[in-house]
Parts: sequence; structure tokens; C-alpha cells
Amino acid sequence: MPNSFLPITPQEVTQRGWDAPDFVYVVGEAYVDHPSFGHAIISRVLENAGYHIAMLCLPEYHSADAFKLFGRPKLGFLVSSGVIDSMVNHYTAAKKRRNTDVYAPGGRAGLRPDRAVTVYCNRIHEAYPGIPVLIGGVEASLRRFSHYDYWDDKVRRSVLVDSAATLLMYGMGEKSILDCCDWVRRGMSAHELGQLSGVCYMAKEPPKNALLLPSHSEVAADPRAYCRAFMLEYEEQDPVRGRALCQQQDKQRYLVQNPPLPPLSRAELDAVYDLPFTRDAHPSYRALGGVPALKEVRFSLSATRGCFGACNFCALTFHQGRIVTSRSQESLLKEARLLTTLPDFKGYIHDVGGPTANFRAPACAKQLKTGACKSRQCLYPKPCKNLSVSHTELVNLLRKMRALPRVKKVFIRSGIRFDYLMADPDDTFLRELCLHHVSGQLKVAPEHISQNVLSKMGKPRREVYEAFVRKYQAINERLGMKQYLVPYLMSSHPGSTLADAVELAEYLRDIGHQPEQVQDFYPTPGTLSTCMYYTGLDPRDMTPMYVPKTPHEKAMQRALLQFKNPANHELVREALRLCGRDDLIGFGGKALVPPRDVRQPQSRVQPRHTSPGHSVHRQLPSGSNGHSVGPARRRSKKA
Repeated sequence: MPNSFLPITPQEVTQRGWDAPDFVYVVGEAYVDHPSFGHAIISRVLENAGYHIAMLCLPEYHSADAFKLFGRPKLGFLVSSGVIDSMVNHYTAAKKRRNTDVYAPGGRAGLRPDRAVTVYCNRIHEAYPGIPVLIGGVEASLRRFSHYDYWDDKVRRSVLVDSAATLLMYGMGEKSILDCCDWVRRGMSAHELGQLSGVCYMAKEPPKNALLLPSHSEVAADPRAYCRAFMLEYEEQDPVRGRALCQQQDKQRYLVQNPPLPPLSRAELDAVYDLPFTRDAHPSYRALGGVPALKEVRFSLSATRGCFGACNFCALTFHQGRIVTSRSQESLLKEARLLTTLPDFKGYIHDVGGPTANFRAPACAKQLKTGACKSRQCLYPKPCKNLSVSHTELVNLLRKMRALPRVKKVFIRSGIRFDYLMADPDDTFLRELCLHHVSGQLKVAPEHISQNVLSKMGKPRREVYEAFVRKYQAINERLGMKQYLVPYLMSSHPGSTLADAVELAEYLRDIGHQPEQVQDFYPTPGTLSTCMYYTGLDPRDMTPMYVPKTPHEKAMQRALLQFKNPANHELVREALRLCGRDDLIGFGGKALVPPRDVRQPQSRVQPRHTSPGHSVHRQLPSGSNGHSVGPARRRSKKA
């Protein structure tokens, strides 16, 4: 049944002539059969391999009853929390409950549980004790080792322990899901476990070839041990040189991680995106208001995977890896033509991108032979001398795409890495970006302006961003276009002091920009910055570092970035006095806020390279191809 949804009811299973599905796929989000959603890709890959898959989406989780809907599957269950970690989906950085869930019908919140992978697995064990359960997706992938949990404020064991699943698949999952399902079908021989790349399993003894990490009890008790464990996990996340890792979880069991799988080749990626997706949410959701997340990606193209930018606060390195792969021009143009045939297509392709839109290939030729460098980053503190910098293929692709019949405009809304762009001596891409692919505003992410903070983020120096701003402005002036830059900014990142926040506030004052919203640093599993947050150490050299943790200081740092808002004036004055910067309190041209209880009309300052009053909002990911057994939506990674 090409281009039809997979069964979601027992009746639909029977209509297909199956006596039972091979696997029931349990997902903590609505069923959207679109290649921007990981569960859609994984289910289609399995279908293409001949497996019978039934979808159990957003099951009622307070009892085991919903998990018996299809009866006992022939082989087992697949489990994912959804496109992002369920705790990130449910709570803000201030740990406040979110009111909506764009991955649920009608945007309704509360349909999936906290720690969904663990809850779903426990219900499956209740329903069918002993049945094989395979877990994957972002929640499983980023929580595969002992990890700091921001919401519990403690180190939790691997999710494989808490869920009691049979296997955990990490990273991008098209190959590992087939390997693991085949392993289950063959009878689950323990002797084959060590041959399953991209997989974690539990063992009674450490394998002889595995690198032993500090144990769970050690990392839970000693921040330095936590740092050592994290750096080993981080450095070995490479498909070429990565070794098997092992971490003792309790007195009798060890978590074993086999080396990562290589990224899919271009031909393999093309084949995945050529599968028969319906490209829609299941019709059963229409009466409930549809699935809001689909709107964001319905007319977008996922062009790349992986990111060698390696920002320290981003989990992409730990999930998709640093080796960039991309789809062919032919594959992307074929999908673009398909979009133009959809009845609600209005002529606009909303995005052609991925984790970073202007990365189309590995950072250098040696990455595919020897892997990404273990102790060096490709772009930080400056571009590596071996970095291959070219936008030629991307320029050619975009020219062909905007020439397609019925296409009025092709936008790029995924992040542009501006330091990579500045390393290219050819300005053709930036010129055509400004001329054809920007809708009045280009969002970029300097994240901060203080070198003290940028060094902890792994972001380029302020001077690089300012040089990019000048070039962007100059090109737009030559083109006779009025287009703005909207900078994404982050407050309270590890290493950021109040003085650093004041420096950023002064910069915003000088450029005439006031962001309406600011992203507080969010300590999510699997990032180097989260390791800094928990331990108070830079794990790369074990040097102590300042970490803003109290809600009050976070509020002050955030208020400094929005110093014009009268509601923030008291916090800003407090922060300035703590920093000894009373000179910034008053009515002079350099002042940030007026003295206490003095009312002055707020002057409107036209920003020099930002749009007036534009809301700078770091959105939650809204569906992507970052998946394992379930989806793992990429962080909305800006330049």
C-alpha cells in the first residue's frame, strides 16, 4: 500500500492481511508521516525492509491497557519519546510547565508523560513481560550514559537501566534499526551484541576491547570523575576512530556502548527520502486541530545531517556527529518538484537546510578516513587550516530550485554559520542569499559578545561577527535592499558573570537593538556546556569556572539584555550596582536605565542592523530527521 498511512488500529492491521504486526512502534507524539519526523522515516525504512509495523502514538500511559491495543506483536516493541526529550518538551529553562505541545493533536499539552521512554517501557513490561523492547530517539540517545538531569538536579543512571529495555540505539537510526530488528528476528544471540554498531546494551562484565569509564557511583559523587567520563564519551563519538565504551551502572551490571555507525552516504540518504511518505498528519487528527509542528516543515527540505560547528551547548555532536553528509541536488530538486504539486503549495519553499544550512560536506577530506579530530574543533577558536570552504554546490542547488515552475521564492531559515561564510573568499553565496533567500530579516547567532563567554560556548570572537555584520550591510546597500540582522542571544551560559551580561547590554545599547525575548541557557543532557553547568569545571582542562545558577542571578542577566523594559529596571539597577557600574544608571547617552522612581519617556532608537521591535525567540525544534528508533529533532541551530 504505497503512500498510505501505517495501521493505527487493529482493524487496519487486519485489512492489510496481517494476523499481528511484527513490531508496535510507541511514540510520544502524533503520527505525522513526513520525512521531517524521525518516526516516519524509521517506520518507512522498516516497511521497505519487509517488516509489518503498527503505530501506537501518544498512548494513554497510566495503565498497561493501551499497550495491548494490537495484542502481542510477533517480535517486539519500538519506543521513542518523540522528536525531542520529553522533559525539554514539557518544561522551560525556568522549570515552568509549558502550556502547549506542537507535536500533539491541536497543540494540546500533557498527552505524553515526563520521561516518556521509561514510562512507556514500564507499561510494556507490565503488558507483556519479557518481550523485546528497543529504544531510541533523542531522549534515549542523549541519556545513554549516566548523566546530569537538570530537572532532578542530580546524576541519573542510563535510561537503558531505568527503562529495562533490551537495546538502546543512539544517533541516526536507519541502519541500526534494521540491524537490531534483524537481530531480534534471528533470536537475539548474545554473541552478536558486540557487532551491532550504534547500540548500547547491558552486560555482566566489561568487554575486553572496551574503554572503561568512571562508574555511575563515581560520577554521581565526584565532579572531576563526571568530567573525565563525559570527555571520553564526547571524544569517542566518531564513526572512524571511536572505541567501545563501558560504564558500570550498579554492582552487577555494565552499560556497553558499541562504536558509532558511519553516517549515511549521499546515495543512502537519497534513498531514505525517496520512500513513499504521505507527507501529512494522520487524518484522525483533523477534527482535533491537526498537528501544529507539521506547519513549520510541510514545505521545507531537509538537506543535510551532522555539524562540524560543534557549539558546546548543542547536543548535535553527541547525536548526529561532526561529519556532515548531504543529499544530492537531484534528490532535493525531485522533492521540491513534489512540493509544487501539493494542493496548498503557494509558491514558497520555506527552508532548504539542516543543522547548519551552509554546510554541505565534511569539514575536510581526512574526516572520512581518520575521523574528526579528537582534541580540535573545525571552526573554533578560528577555522582550521585544513577546512574545506566552499558554497559553490549550494549556490548551484539554490539557483536550480528557484528556477522550478511554480516556485516563487526559496528561503533559508536554518542557521547560517557566519564564521564559515566569512572564511569563504567568494561572496557569491552571501550576495545571492541577500538577493533571493532572505525575507527581510536574517537570523544569526553570535549568542554573546563577551570573549569570556564565547570561549566557553565554542563560538567565534566578537570581531568575526562584527565583520560579518559590515559585509552583510554593505552587500544589501549595493543591492539597494533594506534587510536586517536579528541576533540570537543567550543569557546565563556557564562562565557568564554579571559583568559579561553588562558588556552584552552595552553592545545592544550601542547597536540600538532590544530583543523582546532572550533564551536562558538550558542544561540538556549530552552537551559539554551542561557538564560545565553541573560540575563548575571546564572538562577540557579541569579549570574551575563561574556558573550562574540561582534564579535571581539568571533573572538579572536576562533583564540586562532587555534593559529598556521598565519591568526590568529594578533588576538591572541591582545588577549594575553589584558590578560597580553605577555610571550606567541615569539619563546620559550611555545609561542603560534611569534612577529609581524617576519616570522618563522611553525613546525609540532605530536599530542599525536589526529590525525594530522584532521578537528574538529561540523556538523548540519542530520536527526533523534527527532520529534513532524514534525521532530526534535537531536543535534549531543558528549561525
